[in-house]
Amino acid sequence: MSYSRKSLDELNVLDDFLINAIASDPEVGAPFCRTLLSVLLQKEIRQVRVIAQRSIPAPSPNMRGIRMDVEVEEIDGTDQVQIEESGSADLAKSGLYSPYICNVYDIEPHLRNDVNLPKHNRFYQAKIDSRYLHSGDRDFDHLPNLYILTITNYDPFGYDYMMYTIQNRCIEVPDLDYRDGVQLIYFYTGGNKGGCKAIHSMLKYLQTSTPNNATDSATRKVHGFVSRVKTQPEVRLEYMTFEDYIYFERRDAAREAAQKTALSTTIQNILDLLDDYGEVPEELMDYLNAQMNLSILKEWHKLASRTSGIEAFMEEIGCSATTVS
Repeated sequence: MSYSRKSLDELNVLDDFLINAIASDPEVGAPFCRTLLSVLLQKEIRQVRVIAQRSIPAPSPNMRGIRMDVEVEEIDGTDQVQIEESGSADLAKSGLYSPYICNVYDIEPHLRNDVNLPKHNRFYQAKIDSRYLHSGDRDFDHLPNLYILTITNYDPFGYDYMMYTIQNRCIEVPDLDYRDGVQLIYFYTGGNKGGCKAIHSMLKYLQTSTPNNATDSATRKVHGFVSRVKTQPEVRLEYMTFEDYIYFERRDAAREAAQKTALSTTIQNILDLLDDYGEVPEELMDYLNAQMNLSILKEWHKLASRTSGIEAFMEEIGCSATTVS
């Protein structure tokens, strides 16, 4: 698939670089996240701390960690020290106060339908929750509520809803109030059912972040944050570096994929020619697959087209049990 380069001005909020640039901005990161969450969840969001690109390492080298796009911690019980709207975690690290984290929000844009989202979020939930209880802590009430917000530009379940809210429940007693504090919410930017007008407007703006889509007070507020971040010289410079890196990385990956395809196609063409002479020996298969030079394989293809048999072909290309081993 070809890669189309975008300018910074063309980026939408759901593009990885832009949402992380906004969330990590010391002035607009927290109010941006509060506005976004208050609309999508239709509830008041109190004081927050925001961490963009939060990594949770694996417990051992052979296990997998996670990287959260935007993590938001909602704070309650902060009488000792007022948390700044910037969302800075410096006060927390200094130990000047002991905030009560009542809610954790993980905001995860997914613009490529290439992952099992339910199991992806199951794994993320486990990794996120594991940080909030210490060894010996017997009071599970201290575990904050967790909201994983997955925002996609495709319908993850195919029912045309703008949001799908998933909660654990009891199958035998559907009315049982089972409060484990976890909600997995999938937002589909193109959905038409469910939700409300405010959510629909916000999702439309997140998908295509243009002034024309800033149609209410919340989206106009978010658009102000977006415009402010896009005009910052340091963000523009960072994006130029980021975009060059992504472009060349994807270009090299595309070239590598094309090279592998050409190699496997040429090998298969050789095998098709040799198939007329009987079963191809395993050592010849290994010898062909070990050859990474496409020009050599093309020469071997010419030899295979005029060879008198498999043994003659193997001799011509220098393949024997000794050379393979």
